[in-house]
Amino acid sequence: MNKNSTSDDAISVDNSLAAQHPHVDNEQCKNSTQNEFNSAKCATTTNTARKWSMTPTPLEFSPWSRHRSSIATGAFVVFTIIAASIGILTVCFTSPKATVQKCELKFKPTAQKPVEYKYGPRSVAAGDFDNDTCLDMVIAHHIANTITVYLGYGNGTFKSPIPYSTGSYSSPYMVTVGYFNNDSYLDIAVANFGTNNILIFHGFGNGSFANQTELSTGSSRPIAIIGAHFNNDTLLDIAIANYGKHSISILYQYGNGSFSLPITYPTGYDSFPSSIAAGDFNNDNYLDLAIANYGTNNIVILFGNSNSTFAKQITISTGIDSQPYSIAVGDFNADTFLDIAIANSGSHEVGVLLNNGNETFANQVNYSINSASPIAIWVGDFNQDNRLDIITTNKGADNIAILLGYGTGSFKNATMNSTGAISSISVAVGDFDKDHRLDIAVVNNDTGAIDILVGRYESFQNQTSYSVGSYLQSVAIGDFNNDTLLDIVVANGDSDDVSILLGYGNGSFENQTWYSVGSYPQSVAISDFNNDTRLDVVVANLWSDDVSILLGYGNGSFETQTRYSVGSYPQSVAIGDFNNDTRLDIVVTNWLSNDVSILLGYGNGSFENQTRYSVGTYPQSVAIGDVNNDTRLDIVVANLRSKDVSILLGYGNGSFETETRYSVGSSLQSVAIGDFNNDTRLDIVVTKVDSNDVSILLGYGNGSFENQKSYSVGTYPKSVAIGDVNNDTRLDIVVANEDSNDVSILLGYGDGSFETQTRYSVGSSPRSVAIGDVNNDTRLDIVVANPRSNDVSVLLQYNRGAITYEMSLAPGGGSSLRYVVIGDLNNDTNLDIVLANYGTNNVGVLFGYGNGSFENQMMLNTGMNSHPISIALGDFNGDREVDIAVANHGTKHVDMMLGNGQGKFAIQTSYEIDFDTPPLVMVSGDFNNDTRSEIAVTYDGRDHVDIFVAYNHGSFKTQTRYSVGSSPRSVAIGDVNNDTLIDIVVANSWSNDVSILLGYGNGSFENQIKYSVGSFPWSVAIGDVNNDTRLDIVVANAGSDSVSILLGYGNGSFETETRYSVGSYPESVAIGDVNNDTRLDIVVTKVDSNDVSILLG
Repeated sequence: MNKNSTSDDAISVDNSLAAQHPHVDNEQCKNSTQNEFNSAKCATTTNTARKWSMTPTPLEFSPWSRHRSSIATGAFVVFTIIAASIGILTVCFTSPKATVQKCELKFKPTAQKPVEYKYGPRSVAAGDFDNDTCLDMVIAHHIANTITVYLGYGNGTFKSPIPYSTGSYSSPYMVTVGYFNNDSYLDIAVANFGTNNILIFHGFGNGSFANQTELSTGSSRPIAIIGAHFNNDTLLDIAIANYGKHSISILYQYGNGSFSLPITYPTGYDSFPSSIAAGDFNNDNYLDLAIANYGTNNIVILFGNSNSTFAKQITISTGIDSQPYSIAVGDFNADTFLDIAIANSGSHEVGVLLNNGNETFANQVNYSINSASPIAIWVGDFNQDNRLDIITTNKGADNIAILLGYGTGSFKNATMNSTGAISSISVAVGDFDKDHRLDIAVVNNDTGAIDILVGRYESFQNQTSYSVGSYLQSVAIGDFNNDTLLDIVVANGDSDDVSILLGYGNGSFENQTWYSVGSYPQSVAISDFNNDTRLDVVVANLWSDDVSILLGYGNGSFETQTRYSVGSYPQSVAIGDFNNDTRLDIVVTNWLSNDVSILLGYGNGSFENQTRYSVGTYPQSVAIGDVNNDTRLDIVVANLRSKDVSILLGYGNGSFETETRYSVGSSLQSVAIGDFNNDTRLDIVVTKVDSNDVSILLGYGNGSFENQKSYSVGTYPKSVAIGDVNNDTRLDIVVANEDSNDVSILLGYGDGSFETQTRYSVGSSPRSVAIGDVNNDTRLDIVVANPRSNDVSVLLQYNRGAITYEMSLAPGGGSSLRYVVIGDLNNDTNLDIVLANYGTNNVGVLFGYGNGSFENQMMLNTGMNSHPISIALGDFNGDREVDIAVANHGTKHVDMMLGNGQGKFAIQTSYEIDFDTPPLVMVSGDFNNDTRSEIAVTYDGRDHVDIFVAYNHGSFKTQTRYSVGSSPRSVAIGDVNNDTLIDIVVANSWSNDVSILLGYGNGSFENQIKYSVGSFPWSVAIGDVNNDTRLDIVVANAGSDSVSILLGYGNGSFETETRYSVGSYPESVAIGDVNNDTRLDIVVTKVDSNDVSILLG
């Protein structure tokens, strides 16, 4: 954009000194984007800077050179402003005096303007650009005049950005994605504030984009952009909000990637529209528009009609000085009418307007965002309760706010979160890590960073207990009184009855009501046996060899029981339609007669006499499902004594084939059926009490099954249930462990495998478990029957944080581990571990599987008496593959192991980096920005650091030394003050501190700054352990058996340490995401126990 294109309404300081150097605040013009009072003065500054095309002096050796040029330029700007003012005053005093009008400057105060140009990234949008089912991102960078595309790996991380130019002086302000040429490949549309146009980048479907198509917006400066189908023709149209022109414009697509000229609708004088959203607010099947007017403190709704125009308009006030910045729509109260959520930045509130359904809205209800100013707003189900929630990104210390919806149009108070930024201006939401939970991408214009906040499952509350009968045996859940709230039924073994607990719908229950059944009721199930839409109960009675049927009245009460004889010692009961007559039937396992009884139902609550089929020895549990995909129900039985599973395939007429058995090698207690690997074929899970685990048998879909795979649970697993407890659309397993008095939760990956168990305490001797949503929050809860404490435990779900745990990997006796580093040595995107085995004179490499587990280590010999003590990773020979450098304490030199990128390493080659003193620790990095790795080494008994600079062939220049603390043991590198220059951190073992040496970027460093840590710090690593985009320090303290965490402020300084115990004599530490959850984990070697500990973050 040139000088002559600047309009009176434009505020553009993208080429000002502040924009050239983002860490210098343009104080004299900071109000130019907030009100018109200083607009004349700042426009002069902007245009003067452009006219002279000033180029900043390159920063080489002196850190002050750029600041001197900035001071000179500032002085010139001030001089220009004074000269202009003198010229204006001269005109005032020398012009002929008019009798009507005086020559004077008049200023009209208006609302703050919502355009603020300080840093690069302004907007983010998400979509699958390369058709790999993984969400990608596009960012608009207004200072750099580019957009960048980040292709996602599907685990919450992204490939390196791919930039696309939006044109000189374009100042891209907002970006959106959609199919703008109707070719089924996602395109990108960019609103260019600086050049008054829209650019469309057409996608090829492989993550790349064609040259852009330019759409002029005339004299309007687009500040917001969306895509929508405004004329119901399946072609995506574009709507923009025009800053300065106080209007919005529609551009209709013609179908070949071209668009109509803008059709403009005014939004009101001085309205300054800042955001736009589309939705059918009156359910007439024509899209309407909602516009947030920052300047006039209101929103405008334009109702669409059949001729693709917007004739009717209403205006709704958002309150005095509310300054609505952005707007979003959704049905918050499930009445099929779209409602509106508004980010009111001036009043620090979120406003909610509920739709009345007649083209009017209820009065705005406001929700406080504390002292933060909401800027961007998004609507989605963030806690997976099928109710819409609201998220805002804010200016202020709490830059993320989440308001959870009740589904009634009201919301909980905001939960405030911080990522370390204080000015977050754009947000995009999607499932970036493919875990079926919404994640958040946030643009921060103060730090220039893009934060990714990954949604997490956060498990169960502590149990609540309810007293019931005597020695509980089984539990089931259903709505017995037709109030849409789940109730509980329990079989009480000693008192020969069942207890009914009616639910209040909030996770609590009424006092029990008892109903007599047979002798020693062992198992209970529920369904509608007489087709009256009321739930009934069936109970298997162990000692009376029968089942009891209790028909429900639909009000929570039941008829007197009717009993039917079955086999000897009925142990378990299940319900299904075995003969395809739409009437429910019953199957019972008979423990002593080693068979199952089938009772076919008449549909009126009565049943035929039993038919029995032989199974294994001591059948303990039964489940029903179509395991061979023939649309006929089959039976699966867990046999205790014969330690196998019986499969009885159904003929669909109420009869069954002879059993087929599958051995699982342990005494079985419970069985359940579900599709654990999402292949539409039923699988089996059984609990095994001898081995304290569960076995998974994946089905082939023809009635046969794979060999079992087992997962550890608690002691004596007695009962199992299946459900999606974390709302990720993948089945999970819940097990009641009788002897350890707890339940185990195994979360499923959706491929037939499961996470390691998480256990929760319940009552005494839990014997039966059931799953259901007992408090109506759309999340599954757990109910457990505890016979020894004669109560049921209810565990309600909540979202409150993940649980970490520690895992050990033993590398072998005598290894005397001294050092550990993490990196991807075989280019499989999974982090691997490299260990220095001092005692066995070798380097161990453990290749990671990406889920927190690793292969057995591969040994690389370092030579007799070499005693490797430290390791560094880097590209030392310029082949772009990761190599290993080993500092050998015994032979006093460094060896290289050159990698081929496939997990193989060439025979070690020594470049004879020899030392007089044995090396203690070594680290590599690009200290002088020449794209080659250098090495920093500390020594035993010498208080300095040596830097070795690499030549092209992998050897190094002469050392440069810097003083640090006493007896430096370990060194790490990273940019700890966010100046894009590499710094050094050293662990000093005798002075019990770490030294920070901030880098100048030319291979030299400032004098040290020291921070206290634990006793005898032997190893140090650097990483962002709290996800605030600032590097932190982790130190292994050998003397105090702990690790110290020093959280960074991002300016080269750090908080006081926090310590965590890790076990005996930790000597080396490394940081990396070993389980692909996008959070950094810690790996520590422990000399005394010859193992490494992994602390998951």
